[in-house]
This record gives sequence, structure tokens and C-alpha cells, in this order.
Amino acid sequence: MDPLSFSSLLVLWMAGLFAGFVDAIAGGGGIVSLPVLLATGMPPHMALGTNKLQGTFGSFTAAVNYTRKGLVDLSEIPVGIGFTFFGALTGTLTVQIISPDFLQNTILILLVAVFFYTLLSPDLGKLDQRSSIAAPIFFSCAGFVFGFYDGFFGPGTGSFWTIALVVCLGINMKKATAHTKVFNFTSNLVALTVFFIGNQVVISAGLMMGAGQMIGAFIGSRLVIQKGTGFVRGFFMFVVAVSIMKLAYTTYF
Repeated sequence: MDPLSFSSLLVLWMAGLFAGFVDAIAGGGGIVSLPVLLATGMPPHMALGTNKLQGTFGSFTAAVNYTRKGLVDLSEIPVGIGFTFFGALTGTLTVQIISPDFLQNTILILLVAVFFYTLLSPDLGKLDQRSSIAAPIFFSCAGFVFGFYDGFFGPGTGSFWTIALVVCLGINMKKATAHTKVFNFTSNLVALTVFFIGNQVVISAGLMMGAGQMIGAFIGSRLVIQKGTGFVRGFFMFVVAVSIMKLAYTTYF
């Protein structure tokens, strides 16, 4: 495609900043970044690849910030990281030959379920609870499934990871959000590598958005660290609601 103008790159930087802020708090940054990339005229697969480049900057920044502040212990989640890696690799290779459009209805239904489950469970994620499943089993299944989905399609991955960590492992929503960023970074990096090998990344656009992502992710992750779980829960529900409306509009209108 033709080189992007300075004004287009500036818009991409601003979109990256906002996407990074949103994604660091509640996931769902793709609802901001991917439409903006498509609006520049990029083909869908190239927009997906470029989105992984810019998203990697934000997820890395947030993951590092959360880990430094003690919300993530990397020694507790190697199984999750490993299965996320293989899931993302499989999903990204699959999306090269299959359109992700058929997933939209299913994902829309799942996001609606997540929203109402969270809405009707006011105490969900406020405090750590007893785990309902052994951690290695959870991370094996969730890592591969969510990794595959993030590599294949992407929107809503952070929301699914967060709610699954809260419900299945019983950790509070602040910690769940922090852990989500580590898994997001893993799947983003794997998907980016595959898209890059396939020449499906616009580097100038991805780097410009990535610069904005790092700033937004830093600010967003600092807010999560400073605020309580109530703030994270409210922002999480807002992002899930917007994701639902965005996917519904794309699917049916």
C-alpha cells in the first residue's frame, strides 16, 4: 500500500495511546486500534498483522509495570505462557487461510454472557477466592484456547482471560487484569512473528501506534495499581459493553 501521510500517522499515534490505556485496564484495546487501521485502507490481514505490532508494545509495557509492582509472579504461570504460545501460533497460522468472519456471532454471544454474568455478580473479583480448578489444568486449557483465539481473531481476548481467571482461579480482578497482560503479550508476540514472516505488517504504522501504546499502557496500568477492584470492575464492564456494540454493528449492519 502507499506510504501513510503525516496526519494519518498522527491519528494512529493518538489511537494507539487510547487503545493502550483501555487495554491496560480492561482489555479490549483492539476495538479502538483495529478499526483505525482498517480506515487507512489496509487489507484486513495486513491490518491484523499491524495491530499485533502496536499491541505488543502496549501489552509489554503493562505486563512489565504490573510485574514490577508485585501483581504478577511469573514463576506461577509458565504453563499458561507455554500453552498461550502454542495456541497463538496455531491460531495465527490458521487465520492466514481462513476468514475470521464466521467467529463474530459466537464471540458476540460470549461477550454478552460475560457482561451479564459480571453485572449480576456484584462481589465478583473483589477479593481472592478459593480456586475451582487446579491451576495447571486451567492454564493448559485456557492458554491454548485464548491464545488460539487471539492469534486467529482477537477482539475480547483480554475480557475472556480476566473473567476466566476470576471465576476459575478465584483471584481478584486487579490481579486478573495484571496476569491477562502477560498472556496478551505472549500471544501478541507470537502472532506478530507469524504475520511479519508473511509480510503482513506495515512497520511505520505499527511503530507509530506502538509509541502511543506504551504511553497509554503505562498510564492505564498505573491507574489499576493505584485504584481498587471496584474501579477495574466498572471499567471492565464498560469495555465489554462497547465491544458488544462494536461487534454487533460490524456483524449486522
